[in-house]
Amino acid sequence: MSQRPLDILNESLETPVIVRLKGGRDFRGELQGYDVHLNLVLDKAEELREGETVRKFGTIVVRGDNVVYISP
Repeated sequence: MSQRPLDILNESLETPVIVRLKGGRDFRGELQGYDVHLNLVLDKAEELREGETVRKFGTIVVRGDNVVYISP
């Protein structure tokens, strides 16, 4: 039986993920939580540009309507 997308997110809790946002911005961080709207909480977050860290953040909240994809 195939997994549903939220099942995969649930398995990715407390592990590093990469999130692409509208406008082409990428963030990497540990997924701490999410909801059905794909609002995300990332800890140890950092912004990436061409695979390199541009800025480091602590904990951030990403609004789900800006998310293009989440890669576990």
